[in-house]
Amino acid sequence: MARFASTALCLVSALALVATVGGNVLIKGGTVVNHDQEFVADVLIEGGLIKQVAPNIKAPWGAKVVDATGKYVMPGGIDPHTHLEMPFMGQVACDDFQSGQEAALAGGTTMHIDFALPVDNNLLAGFEAWKEKAKKSVMDYGFHMAVTTWNDEVAAQMAELAKKGINSFKFFLAYKGALMVSDEQLVMGLRQCKAIGALAQIHAENGDAVALGQAEMIAKGIVGPEGHALSRPSVLEGEATGRAIKLAHFVNTPLYVVHVMSIDAMEEVAAARKAGVRVIGETVTSALTMDESKLWDPDFKIAAQYVMSPPIRSKAHQEPLQNALANGVISLVATDHAVFNSTQKAAGKPPHGDFRVLPNGVNGIEERLHMVWETMVNSGKMTRPQFVAATSTVAAQVFNLFPRKGLVAAGSDADVIVLDPAATHTISAATHHSAMDTNIYEGIQVKGKVVVTISQGKVVWENDKLSTERGAGRFVPMEPFGPLFDGIDKRDSARAVSPYGETPMPRDYTSKKDEL
Repeated sequence: MARFASTALCLVSALALVATVGGNVLIKGGTVVNHDQEFVADVLIEGGLIKQVAPNIKAPWGAKVVDATGKYVMPGGIDPHTHLEMPFMGQVACDDFQSGQEAALAGGTTMHIDFALPVDNNLLAGFEAWKEKAKKSVMDYGFHMAVTTWNDEVAAQMAELAKKGINSFKFFLAYKGALMVSDEQLVMGLRQCKAIGALAQIHAENGDAVALGQAEMIAKGIVGPEGHALSRPSVLEGEATGRAIKLAHFVNTPLYVVHVMSIDAMEEVAAARKAGVRVIGETVTSALTMDESKLWDPDFKIAAQYVMSPPIRSKAHQEPLQNALANGVISLVATDHAVFNSTQKAAGKPPHGDFRVLPNGVNGIEERLHMVWETMVNSGKMTRPQFVAATSTVAAQVFNLFPRKGLVAAGSDADVIVLDPAATHTISAATHHSAMDTNIYEGIQVKGKVVVTISQGKVVWENDKLSTERGAGRFVPMEPFGPLFDGIDKRDSARAVSPYGETPMPRDYTSKKDEL
């Protein structure tokens, strides 16, 4: 009896150890889809990593077996643009690092990169503040850092943050009087990004013109959500996008344009890429699938849900953006998930408020993969590998995480999803996992559903149920000088050669022979 008890105790201990390190998971019989190919194979996961991808893998003792027959096995989604627990416009986004990440996992996203904001213009203090927020996290995450002013201290702090795992910095050409930087500050920031090997990101709207547009709307008595769209038309997004791209080209450093919402901005990205400029265009789920008509809904609560910046555009912009994503002009799709519930959005409700103080932001961290699958794959606009690239792999490559992330292959992190192309479901605020009380995709039926999500080697979403651990999330450092910086030095060298001869041109400025 004592021997039996000892054996049982050892077995329990062994199982506990397996559970602690993520355990063994075998995904059987699915079609593995990566960014460059798809093939039928099993996937063996051990200790938080993918150990083997091959046909007919035998299940190890004690392994959890996931039947993926007839389903697609893909790298977990990476959302490179989120704002969890963000203070903004007098409110704080209602999704924190637990609720927002749980929503992400339920939708098949296993890593996101959140935008940290400086605290009193101090970038290091902002980094510490966001680390504190993230202590409740349940999955892998990284940080970008916003730069909202410029001086030598900011430059030094950028260099320090690059050593701590932040390899991208965001500059705003909008939000005058709050986050906006001048062109001179932007150029200085671009130069520092280049020096430290960090990717510069840009929120592209002409903030001066937007401020004038807002004043014009108020003067006309247009104070509701529709005033938001009317005050910042697509031409202002296009202008700022082109300006930022040209300044980045002037500095000769890569640029990442966040949330491309319009034909105007997309065409600036397309022209620059055609000319050989290193620019990445990111669009968001709402730009691909929604249109601005909801901003004219007579119900303020409904209209306010759709307020974000840059605004969701007219339907005429949808298909060109979809085509740009499908054809690689736009490289990837994110969410700009920044959610404020209906009581928070009410801050902008007349007569006590107006659209200028209505918190900007929409949801998408849970809906992104499903909406992109429905809109782009089910329609035939994108192949399955293209879908994987746009929702996972490109983000991993751009932010120097590949092949650790964004790939189902031996040695990669075990962040894997199983998508059932036959399953149908309806998106609703009543069933989503976000803390917000509305959903801009309310009532949309999708064919194709993430039925299993594996994060850090553990099954965290299965049978429509989450199984997460508060505090289990990990900050994933992102190294500087990613692939977009390859060859930048050669471009600098080529620019240094003048077609007109030696530079600086040797001249005798002391000679008086030419004086009158």
